[in-house]
Amino acid sequence: MCSGVDTDILSNSSKAEQTKFAGIGGTVFFTAVMASIAASYALHTVFDTIYTSIFFGLIWGLLIFNLDRFIVSTIKKSDKKWNEIWQATPRIILAIIIAVVIAKPLELKIFEKEINQVLLEQKNELTLANKEQIANQYTPEITSIQNEIDQLKQSVDTKEVETNALYETYIAEAEGRKGTELLGKGPVYKEKREKHDASLLELQQLKAENKIKIKFKESQIVTLISQQKNQESTTQPIIDGFDGLMARINALNTLPWLPSFFIFLLFLAIETSPIFAKLLAPKGEYDFKLQDAEDAVKTWVTQKADQRKEMLQTDRSLNKKVYSDISEEEELYNYKRKMANELMQQQADAFHKSQQKIIG
Repeated sequence: MCSGVDTDILSNSSKAEQTKFAGIGGTVFFTAVMASIAASYALHTVFDTIYTSIFFGLIWGLLIFNLDRFIVSTIKKSDKKWNEIWQATPRIILAIIIAVVIAKPLELKIFEKEINQVLLEQKNELTLANKEQIANQYTPEITSIQNEIDQLKQSVDTKEVETNALYETYIAEAEGRKGTELLGKGPVYKEKREKHDASLLELQQLKAENKIKIKFKESQIVTLISQQKNQESTTQPIIDGFDGLMARINALNTLPWLPSFFIFLLFLAIETSPIFAKLLAPKGEYDFKLQDAEDAVKTWVTQKADQRKEMLQTDRSLNKKVYSDISEEEELYNYKRKMANELMQQQADAFHKSQQKIIG
């Protein structure tokens, strides 16, 4: 049944013929089974649902089964091998295409661990690239705010250095080490002390103002960093899901080609084996009986066509002879002449009446 043979003819053939076509049918069946398994796995990588994948995988397997069965059943044995090869050439090309479709999903399953390793490396690279791209969006603004904080701190440090210098000046004036070099707190001391006190007040005010500004800018940096982390966590699932069918095929292509090529050859041999088995098998009892049945039908159809042709020619000859004999009878001639005369009179009367109506 799987080989597409005429079971009525094969049942009356020898056991050897039945075994031969059972082998061809078994190859067609198991090719469809492998196609169903391969399609189910390939679709599972797409839909990620086992029942949907199995359902469509079975549909694909039935399609391949029907196609292979059709290919094998339409190859007719001939006395000339070249005729068979020419007849099977487009079917072999189709079998190669089917072998590629069947082999690729199973290659993905066989080399799953290696593919996962390649995908992991690619995901890590994508994660680093993604973080770098996101950082490029936030880093300039964070750096700018940080520079502003550094400037605020620097202004405080500068003012503090200036205030400390004024403190050292009026202390040295009081001790007589610098300035007027007079020991004691004279007018010059008071003037320098007032400058220091004013600078100290400005320093305290500057610290208070800059502290508020720095705290606000630091909160801006924290917000930007939080937004950066949130964007990274939002985009990471997209990278984690980078393991679809196309990604796995591309990862498979990065692996050494020789193992995949041998797997392809294996499935090519499985897919084309029914065709080559049919081509290499000698013309057997079943083929002779099938040819005899087809020739009988062809002969019967030809006979029917010839009979219809002869009947048509005979009918034409008879009709020609009958009408030729009738045309020579005097009675028929007189009758036709009388009828034609009456018809012409009626036409003349009708024309006369129509002309009278026109004249009025």
